This record gives sequence, structure tokens and C-alpha cells, in this order.
Amino acid sequence: MTVAESILELRRQVAALHAELVRNQLVAWTAGNVSARVPGADLLVIKPSGVSYDDITPANMVVTDLDGKLVEGDLAPSSDTAAHAYVYQHMPEVGGVVHTHSTYATAWAARGEPIPCVLTMIADEFGGEIPVGPFALIGDDSIGRGIVDTLRAYRSRAVLMRNHGPFTVGKDAKSAVKSAVLCEDVARTVHIARQLGEPAPIARQHIDSLYDRYQNVYGQEPRA
Repeated sequence: MTVAESILELRRQVAALHAELVRNQLVAWTAGNVSARVPGADLLVIKPSGVSYDDITPANMVVTDLDGKLVEGDLAPSSDTAAHAYVYQHMPEVGGVVHTHSTYATAWAARGEPIPCVLTMIADEFGGEIPVGPFALIGDDSIGRGIVDTLRAYRSRAVLMRNHGPFTVGKDAKSAVKSAVLCEDVARTVHIARQLGEPAPIARQHIDSLYDRYQNVYGQEPRA
């Protein structure tokens, strides 16, 4: 597949994945974004800034370089583009990035408190607690720097940027959206559990076993 063909396909995928944010109630108004790395090129596809989810189409997705500069498209890219671009620059294994202001995960970010690993789903998907990243202002790569510096110290695919909200990463954009959905789900569940008492932590060896099983055994084997 050529770079041009990849961009065309990623425009379709990224536009469709924004609908998943709405369907899973992770976003409000125009906040939140999904991006995807373009294979074989230092480029990314991302949502344009301030465009309603009802108006998102493959045609109005934009392409930038990994410095966040517009390469293709008629609209200005998302205000979070610099953060996404920094992640792609410094985490070559990442193929997709998602940012939302989903209610429960953002509430944990507002508290500046990591989500403890007290559920098997957290161990499965995130390999331990979901950490908190530093406070950073929008406008340059400060948020991206905080994301990368935090995630490098954890197995987690999600980080709660302090006073801001969750960012998730994945091997591709769909994987990053999945992590965003599960991050919000466990944030809600652990919040509710705390209303009943102190949740019981999972032992480290069990977290490691759960994570390994989910990452390497769970699901369907590809057919030959």
C-alpha cells in the first residue's frame, strides 16, 4: 500500500472511530480526538479543531507531520496535535493516540490520583495502576512530553494528565480507542467501589499473570 493509499484508508478509520467516542459517551460537544500514525511516513491523521462530531467525515480529517504542521487538508488540526505528534516521535511502537474528557477518568485526573489496580480488567488491559501525568498547558509539546515520560515508567496504555483528562495509546487507532473506553469503565467502577469501602488490591504476581494471559493468550488465533 502506498502512503497516499494509507492516508485514504486512515481518513476513513479515524473518522469512524470518532463515532465510537460518542457512542461510548466519552466526549462532549467538540472535545476529544483520535489520531493514527501513517505507516512508512512521518505523518499522522487527526480530527480538525472545533468540528462537531456530527460533521466529521473522512474528507475533513487532516494530515500533519510529526511536528504538528499541516500537510494535507483544508481545516486547522486539533489543538492537541502537538501532543499526539510528540508521542509518535518518541514512542515508535505507538500507532494510535486518543484524548477524551470522559467523566470518571477526568475526575481522577482532577484529583491527581492514579486509578489503583483493584480489578482484573485493569490488570488485563493496563498491567497495573493507571498513572497520573504532570500538569501541562495546551499549545506546545508539553502535554506530549508528560505523556511519554509517564508511560515509559509503566505498562499502562493510559495516562491521566493532571487537571486535564485521559490520553491513551495503542498499536493502532482502534486499540487506543478500546483503551479509552476501558479506562473510563474502570474509572467509574473503582469510584463506585470506593463509595462502599476501600477496594482490595491485586497482588503483583497476579497482575503480571493476568496481563500476560490477556496480552498473549486471550482472543482468537489467526487462521493459517
